[in-house]
Amino acid sequence: MNTNSDPASRIFNLLQFGEYGDVNPSVCDSATFTFMQAKTMLDTFHGDSEGCFLYSRHWNPSSKYLADAMAAMEGTESAWVTASGMAAITCTILQLCRSGDHIICSLTTYGGTFAFLYNYVQKFNIEVSFVDITNLESVREAIRPNTRIIYTESMTNPLLQISDIPTLAVIANQHGIKLVVDNTFTPMIISPAQLGAHVVVYSMTKFINGKNDCVAGAICASKEFVDALSDVNDGTAMLLGPALDPLRSSSILKNLHTLHIRMQQHSRNAMFLAERFRDYGIHIMYPGLPEHQGHELLTRMMNPDFGFGGMIAIDMGTSERAARLMELMELEGVGYLAVSLGYFKTLFSNSGKSTSSEVPEEIQRQMGLSEGLVRFSVGLDYNISQTWQKILHCLQRL
Repeated sequence: MNTNSDPASRIFNLLQFGEYGDVNPSVCDSATFTFMQAKTMLDTFHGDSEGCFLYSRHWNPSSKYLADAMAAMEGTESAWVTASGMAAITCTILQLCRSGDHIICSLTTYGGTFAFLYNYVQKFNIEVSFVDITNLESVREAIRPNTRIIYTESMTNPLLQISDIPTLAVIANQHGIKLVVDNTFTPMIISPAQLGAHVVVYSMTKFINGKNDCVAGAICASKEFVDALSDVNDGTAMLLGPALDPLRSSSILKNLHTLHIRMQQHSRNAMFLAERFRDYGIHIMYPGLPEHQGHELLTRMMNPDFGFGGMIAIDMGTSERAARLMELMELEGVGYLAVSLGYFKTLFSNSGKSTSSEVPEEIQRQMGLSEGLVRFSVGLDYNISQTWQKILHCLQRL
C-alpha cells in the first residue's frame, strides 16, 4: 500500500499541535470569538476570512482539527463534524434536496436513516424509492428526472451487503445525481470518496471513536459542499445547529489516531469467529468469507491492510432463539447485549427488534432480514479463541 495515499498515513501526516506547542491540539471551549477589527468579523460572517472563527455553532478550532483529520482520512477537500451520525445524514440530505425532489436509497439501511426517509421527509414533499442496492439495474430503473441523491451504505446494516460504489458513482454522474455513502461500518477499509462518492457520512460514535462514550457524526465532501452546509444564510448544518462539543471533538481526534490498529484487530477477530460459525453449521454473514456474495466486490474496492471489518451476523431462525443465545452469551462473558458497534467489547443485538425496528415487518421480510438475525460487533479480544469457546458453550446449551 502506498503510504502517501492510505487513510492511516494521511491522518498521521497531518501536523496538528496546540498554540503553545502542546502535542495535543488545545481544547477550545469558547462559544464566541473576538475580533480586533470590525471588518474581520464582517468578512468572517460572509466566509471570506480564512482561519478566523466567529461562533462555535459555525466553527470551533477543536472541531476544525477533527474535521481536517476526517477529510485527510477520506481524501476529501473538507469535512464538517456534527453532534450525531443522524445529524450528519439528515443535514446532508436536506442540503441536497428540496420540495419535489426524489431520492433513491438502499432498502437495507440503518433503521434511523430508513425512518427519516420513509416517514419524515414526506412533510417536505420529497419522495424516496427503496431498492436492492446490489441490483444495479434496479437502481437505474428507479432514476427520475427529479432524482437528486443515490444513498447507500458501503456495507449495509444489518445484512452486510456490499455496495458497488464505483459503478454507482458512474450511474450518478451520468444523470447529474449525488452519490452519498455512509461508511460507518468500514472506516479505512473502504474509501468511498476515492471510489467516486460525492459525500461520505459517518456516525463517529462507532469505530471512529471506539469507546462508546460519546455520540458524534461527520460529513466528508468537497470544500464547495461543506461551505454551503455552513453558510450563515442558508447552510443546513449552520441553521439546524447540530454542533459537536469541542471537548468531544478533542477526544475523538486522539482516538482517531489508533483507528488503523483497532480496525485490524476487529477484522482479525471477526474473521476468526465467522470461520468458526461457518464450520459449526450456522448461517453466517461476513464479507470476509469467500462464499459471501459481496466478497469479490469488497476485495476489489478495499484497502487490504485493514481486513474485512468487525461486523458479522448469524441467523438463529427465530427471535426467541436469538434472544436466548444473546442472554446466554452475556452471562458467559462474551460481551454485552447492546445496540451500537465499534466498541472494544463485543456487542450483539437482534436487529429486527432493535436497530432495524423502525423498519416495518413486511419490509424486513422483503429485504431478507430474518427475525432471528443476531448482529455482532466483534471486539478487540486478545484471546479470541477463548471467546469462541464461550460462544460454543452457549450454542451447546441452547
